[in-house]
Amino acid sequence: MSDKPWGGRFKERTSGAVEAYTESISFDGELYAQDIAGSQAHAAMLGRQGVITSEEAKQLVAGLDQVRAEIEAGTFPWRQELEDVHMNIETRLTEIVGDVGKKLHTGRSRNDQVCLDFRLYVSDSLRRWMLLARKLCGVYIEQARAHADVLLPGCTHMQPAQPVSLAHHLLAYAWMFRRDVERMGDCEKRVRISPLGAAALAGTTYPLDPSFVAGELGMYGTFSNSMDAVADRDFALEALFCGTVTMMHLSRFCEELIWWANPQFGFVTLSDAHSTGSSIMPQKKNPDVAEIMRGKTGRAYGNLINLLTTLKGIPLTYNRDLQEDKIPFLDTNKTVRDSLALMADMLGATSFNAARMRRALSAGFLNATELADYLAMRGMPFREAHHITGRAVAMAEEQGVGLEELSLEALRSLSPLISEDVYAVLNYDTAVRRRNMPGGTGPDSVRAQMEALERWLSVPLAWEV
Repeated sequence: MSDKPWGGRFKERTSGAVEAYTESISFDGELYAQDIAGSQAHAAMLGRQGVITSEEAKQLVAGLDQVRAEIEAGTFPWRQELEDVHMNIETRLTEIVGDVGKKLHTGRSRNDQVCLDFRLYVSDSLRRWMLLARKLCGVYIEQARAHADVLLPGCTHMQPAQPVSLAHHLLAYAWMFRRDVERMGDCEKRVRISPLGAAALAGTTYPLDPSFVAGELGMYGTFSNSMDAVADRDFALEALFCGTVTMMHLSRFCEELIWWANPQFGFVTLSDAHSTGSSIMPQKKNPDVAEIMRGKTGRAYGNLINLLTTLKGIPLTYNRDLQEDKIPFLDTNKTVRDSLALMADMLGATSFNAARMRRALSAGFLNATELADYLAMRGMPFREAHHITGRAVAMAEEQGVGLEELSLEALRSLSPLISEDVYAVLNYDTAVRRRNMPGGTGPDSVRAQMEALERWLSVPLAWEV
């Protein structure tokens, strides 16, 4: 006879190989806090509704407190044959409080129970990501303020394009991570919805109060369709997508740090604490943290595709395939959480070489657009101004000088519209200062961006209030 909690109709024990193949306790034990919180809310609701006595509800809640203490102390007896975190906790609870522990599962199924636990876990993870991403935004702002007067080449196609302020460049990432936080917040509202009361798939005949459970757990609402409630995993997909976009943004900055740390650029010096050396080349200082973070981005992408593929052929309602929803999310959760925290530390400890960035401005004719705009403002059609400027670049290349070093005579040979005042326009600092339109790289615009981001950071997230 089977000794499983569900084994009443089985005559034989489950094969050991099957137990090893189908168990989830090796990974879903991480959801213990959410499982206990959900069970305590469920027990309180059962007592409130008169399904069990209030004394029995109190016993269950107290017993679950003891189970939590044992888990956190490392003394909890996890058993693989009990399959998952839910049955392990319920079995130990029954050992502690006696037969009343067997009443905990009244009115619910493992189907709605596991979905509740997972929703809470995903929601808690999103909240943690949001806090970490906001902290990282703060570090970008700090570095931007500290380097407000530093200029560097802004690139398109990885080629020098126009001069920009380093602050503006750094704030571009702050805005990315702000959107990530907002995206996570929108997602979290859909994640933190209680499915408890859906039972196996059709609801239950017990007089449950799902809204009470949702309120106890700080959730935003309850399910609308019991079949959807136990079969749905798009909340996990959406959260995985949020994590994947965040990793992509981190990876883009990692790519820039890796280039900038190369001595041929020399734009940044990474701290020793965030670098490693070579086993054979003593001079090496490798940006391994940035490289590994860039590499882990592909892992996050894989986890999203993993769950999408798992879900694509599952009919309603619950199928055991859904057990495979945890590992991709658990892995992405750790990856996003650790990466955001580490990037904040690494960026805060990074030194920027303003002199090297300044010298790089002279390569690539980054002030060419200034000359074209100068001519256009004097009435020349922009396409013609573009052509004239191209000829000026070719002339400067032949002489091995920058546009600002060409003689006035040489420039006027290209167009009589050019006057002595062109040299002020070709100045790199002037070029940046002139771009003060909202969102531009000019100092007033950059200052406004920092203030807007700081105002956003000063407002607590909705669930923090």
